[in-house]
Amino acid sequence: MALKPPLTELAINTEEQGFYSGFSKVVALGSKLLIGLLIVWAAVFSESAGAVLNSIRDFISANTGTWYMWVMAFYIVVCIALALWPATGKIRLGGEDSKPEFSNFSWFSMMFGAGIGIGMLTYATGEPLYHFGTNPDVIVGNAEGGAANNVRAAYKWSFLHWGFSAWGCYAIVGLTLAFFSYSRGLPLTIRSGLTPLFGRALEGTLGHVVDIVSVIATILGVSVTIGYGVSQFASGVYNITGMEWLMNGDGGPTVLAMIFSLIIVMICSTLSALSGVGKGIKWLSNINMGLSFFILAFFLVFGSTMFALKALFVGMWDYLIALPMMSLTVWKADGVADSVATQLAGWQGGWTIFYWAWWIAFAPFVGLFLARISKGRSIREYVLGAMIVPSVMCFVWFAFVGGTAIDLTLNGGAGEAITGAGLSSQLFAMINFMLSPALATIMSMIIVVLLLTYLVTSADSAVLIINTIAAAGDESPKGRVHIITWGVILTLVIGVLLVAGGLGAINTAMIIGALPFSVVMALMGISLFKALIRDGMRSKK
Repeated sequence: MALKPPLTELAINTEEQGFYSGFSKVVALGSKLLIGLLIVWAAVFSESAGAVLNSIRDFISANTGTWYMWVMAFYIVVCIALALWPATGKIRLGGEDSKPEFSNFSWFSMMFGAGIGIGMLTYATGEPLYHFGTNPDVIVGNAEGGAANNVRAAYKWSFLHWGFSAWGCYAIVGLTLAFFSYSRGLPLTIRSGLTPLFGRALEGTLGHVVDIVSVIATILGVSVTIGYGVSQFASGVYNITGMEWLMNGDGGPTVLAMIFSLIIVMICSTLSALSGVGKGIKWLSNINMGLSFFILAFFLVFGSTMFALKALFVGMWDYLIALPMMSLTVWKADGVADSVATQLAGWQGGWTIFYWAWWIAFAPFVGLFLARISKGRSIREYVLGAMIVPSVMCFVWFAFVGGTAIDLTLNGGAGEAITGAGLSSQLFAMINFMLSPALATIMSMIIVVLLLTYLVTSADSAVLIINTIAAAGDESPKGRVHIITWGVILTLVIGVLLVAGGLGAINTAMIIGALPFSVVMALMGISLFKALIRDGMRSKK
């Protein structure tokens, strides 16, 4: 029986005139309505909204842990299988004659800056330090918290959260969209990745729901990233200026400081988004990559180099060996307070499940952005560039920045000077310990500038991607007012949630928003496999 030809058209209704000319009105208005309701609810009924969000989060954490763990493992398997599969690895996204639009350096810079740069600056110091104190190996008694024998375990678990799982999550969305958009000619929007499964049903309500879910997940995922970013930005400004209103008594930035930082970031990001991918975003990405290498070089030269090198290579080995176990093991609480089972479940829910939800919520934005900048790349080149290389870059950062912090704490006499600081302040606390006040101020200024470029790059890329989804995949500029509108909406979401419950409220909203999109992503992986297998069968006839 002959196979039907693949679907190469998807008619998504867009407005022909008026304010929403060129947009899918259902997707644009539907997304704004749902996000608007969240803003009003969180602003007017902050206490009850916080309680409801927390109860939903507790339910999700208690009942979906297995799903999150297994589906993230599935994303990795799909990416690696497609890259290694001889019949698909050489397929070029956009056709055999398609050439990459961006140089390798610009491609990697934009990908890295949009995908993970902000979180890396915050967590490269804080996460290894935290896991140095406690992690599953410590909980079960295989290592001692805060001791030298716990360094390997600290890095194994840190690499889990920032390695192949995170970037495989992004890669599966980007690869699916790039294939169906540039090789099949379908619109560059999330619903296109499901056409082998649902066909023309995606032209109607089903497709609208998929795109709306994607927009909401993007807004909430980016909100978490920017929320942590503005927190660290405010901490950096405090480290430079010493202005007391920026910090609270707990060593963290005040809500006012974060709101002020948020406004600065969103104004800059909106201006950058108005210039487009090829100008503002590309230039900023190249700048932040250059500054990233400068800061990394500083820790290579002046940090705990030998300690970090050992942590890097031994940590990568431990990570690769333990990856299947860490990816598939699900811990369940036994109802007994402080039991090993309850502690393991609490740690996994607070760290691994939180990260998996974060990456999934971030994936529609990063994935579509990766697709946008990856036309002309082969599937093998794409997977290596989008999953393997960024993971190794994160490992290097965590080893040299976090390793220096651990070594100074363990052997360098830092005591609680670094560990006692808040998460957003630990990098600056380490700089203050290592350098003279004058040099520490200069380095803090460089870090703040780098952080600002990462924040702006993430925010402006997100605005452009949301605009593309709402425009049924049309990548052409859609008018300044729409870019400004989405920038304002994103600012309001972050600001209202910060006021209502701080970073915890943003995290909770993100975890809730990520769940439905995790299902969409799993279907995208299945859809891509089906399409490539069918293409192979057609080519043999």
